[in-house]
Amino acid sequence: MTNVDGSPPNPEAFSNRFVDLAKRAGLPPIRLHDLRHSYATAALASGVPVKVVSQRIGHADVGVTLKVYAHVLPGDDEDAALRADSLLAP
Repeated sequence: MTNVDGSPPNPEAFSNRFVDLAKRAGLPPIRLHDLRHSYATAALASGVPVKVVSQRIGHADVGVTLKVYAHVLPGDDEDAALRADSLLAP
């Protein structure tokens, strides 16, 4: 997307347009950047691998994604213990 003269649009124009569309749709106020967090949280909570989410949201390192979104994966430790237990059980 460019301006009529071919120049790049002001990045704030996207945010302003999003706010306007959200308001017209009757949605509560949310920043455009919040969609990124909503997507990452929902994807991780639904089981999308951390590496895939990290790549899709543009993090250079999976560690960054884990640091920001680790709270979304609270059952991982228990799940790991149960899986290991099932391998060791007779």
